[in-house]
Amino acid sequence: MELTPELVQQVADLLGRQPRGLEDIPVSRPDGTPMVIRVASLVDDKPFPTLFWLIDPELCYRIDQAEAAGLIKELQGIIDHNPDLQDRMREDNRAYIRLREGFISDVISHRLQQLGFGDVLAGKGIGGIADFTRIRCLHTWYAAHLVVANAVGEMLDEWWQGQASGA
Repeated sequence: MELTPELVQQVADLLGRQPRGLEDIPVSRPDGTPMVIRVASLVDDKPFPTLFWLIDPELCYRIDQAEAAGLIKELQGIIDHNPDLQDRMREDNRAYIRLREGFISDVISHRLQQLGFGDVLAGKGIGGIADFTRIRCLHTWYAAHLVVANAVGEMLDEWWQGQASGA
């Protein structure tokens, strides 16, 4: 999607500030309102491991409420006792790293090396986490999930479905 001045302004309005490192809007609502943005891996000469940011106010609020209700702890407890989920999360993080690497140009890669950050991003997965079986932030997992499905995003979808059905 071409980043027109109007789209950049929409993103700024949703963020409440001018976006830094904005490269794309991979997910939008049917009416064109941005939901997820893709951010550069180097912003102001600092490595930036979080590739996708959730900027949809409704989803951000829903996730805020879920986190406040202790959902990260609940989901982490399930993950901690499920080796298959742990394996899926490891693969989700590795896939995220590969995807992020695919967006890093040779120029940016060279600049990361020059700044001494050559390997910084290699071990940072979704939300910049290094432990690939942990949830740090549901917002970053869900932003990534809206671009490429992942285990934690699926767990959040299932939790919401259970909330809606009263389960």
